[in-house]
Amino acid sequence: MRILNDDYSWGALSIALHWLVALTVFGLFGLGFWMTGLDYYHAWYVRAPEIHRSVGVILFGVLLFRFGWRLFNTNPAALPTHAKWETRLAHVVHRLLYLLLFAIVLSGYLTSAADEHAVAVFGWFELPAYQLGIEKQADIAGTIHWYLALTLMSIVGLHAAGALKHHIIDKDETLTRMLRTRKIN
Repeated sequence: MRILNDDYSWGALSIALHWLVALTVFGLFGLGFWMTGLDYYHAWYVRAPEIHRSVGVILFGVLLFRFGWRLFNTNPAALPTHAKWETRLAHVVHRLLYLLLFAIVLSGYLTSAADEHAVAVFGWFELPAYQLGIEKQADIAGTIHWYLALTLMSIVGLHAAGALKHHIIDKDETLTRMLRTRKIN
């Protein structure tokens, strides 16, 4: 099993990071959606946001590593069967995914840090609070966080639909390249 990418396929680390981020994002979205409906007396009213914030901060670190890995590692070329518009759209979608992920983490941090309390990460360490000096920072950043998350999930749906289109209709290796590394003969 290869760790590094090559000109044709993704390496094991890129594949693992892709699916780790994907599962984490789905989990955070589900947890975020669920916790916004909790009332003050619910047993998870405090704990769910703590978990959401902590995992979000860790996700930020993973995103930084993944972004750096992608910048400094070979990226596989598009398959020759891909149309130019598909390749361009894939690049736009990937850039949007990265932009949205970083913006969501930042807006989540600004929501949590607005009350002048440090953001604790599972009790391991804390990020200092940062206020922008905007009245109702938590409400504004929270609203932005929510709508960015909805936008992200829509773009993820487009990303998944594209992968399934390549797999089912085009019958090419676009999806399978992100599921397993290529055997080297």
